[in-house]
Amino acid sequence: MIQKDYYQILGVDKNAASKQIKEAYRNLAFTYHPDRNKENPEAAEKMKLVNEAYAVLSSPEKRREYDSLQQRFGSSAYSRFRNNYSEQDIFSGSDINHVFEEMAKAFGFRNFDDIFTEFYGKEYRRFEFKKPGVFAGGFVFTGPLRRGKYDPSQVPHTGKLGKLSRYVLEKVSGVELPGNGAHIDDVIRLSPQQAEKGGPYAYFHKKKSKKLVVKIPPGVRDGQKIRLAGMGEEGKGGGTPGDLYLKVQIKKSLIQKIKGTIADLTK
Repeated sequence: MIQKDYYQILGVDKNAASKQIKEAYRNLAFTYHPDRNKENPEAAEKMKLVNEAYAVLSSPEKRREYDSLQQRFGSSAYSRFRNNYSEQDIFSGSDINHVFEEMAKAFGFRNFDDIFTEFYGKEYRRFEFKKPGVFAGGFVFTGPLRRGKYDPSQVPHTGKLGKLSRYVLEKVSGVELPGNGAHIDDVIRLSPQQAEKGGPYAYFHKKKSKKLVVKIPPGVRDGQKIRLAGMGEEGKGGGTPGDLYLKVQIKKSLIQKIKGTIADLTK
């Protein structure tokens, strides 16, 4: 399976400023706009990818999450990101609608709602939330709720806007929605020999009151994190459990301790 990269989709550098990201999106949105490509189904698919990439990279919170996944997992960052973020999460708070409305006024294209309904179906909804000092907007997809099927991957669960989207969906559906479990962070301390050779490591999971055997990869580095999928907090209402991240701390060897003591004495 070919892994996607949001930066490559928009054609921008990983250090691109938000202004550059928006400009790249505007150009691509115009290029692949469905009203300019009525006989080109490939353009519609590219437009979806461009929308998704911009919605992620224009959000500081989502961009940080994606960058972190790229640093840890390289080319598989996209698939891991999509495991954690549904379409609701991705589009929550995005200003994509403003870009499309600008083009509609300038070039006589269809309005934003018509285009997104065409792309994502009648289950797409746009919402706005206003109260003194607060304004937020986003997108929700109510199809799974109307069919009576509750898919946790289709429910927002991260960030303030994700929580706001959940609130709107719960009000629309009249039920409490499933929620993904939180991640858990902990520390394991290894001797230099354990870190070098790797192998099984006995870990006691306090939250679950059970012993786990963790496979330590050979040559693990100090500060590196080992992920145990599904071993975090339990999900709510059938939601996906979170992950357990074990941060490695490598103990100092006797020689290192002696050298450190000598260095302190000679200061």
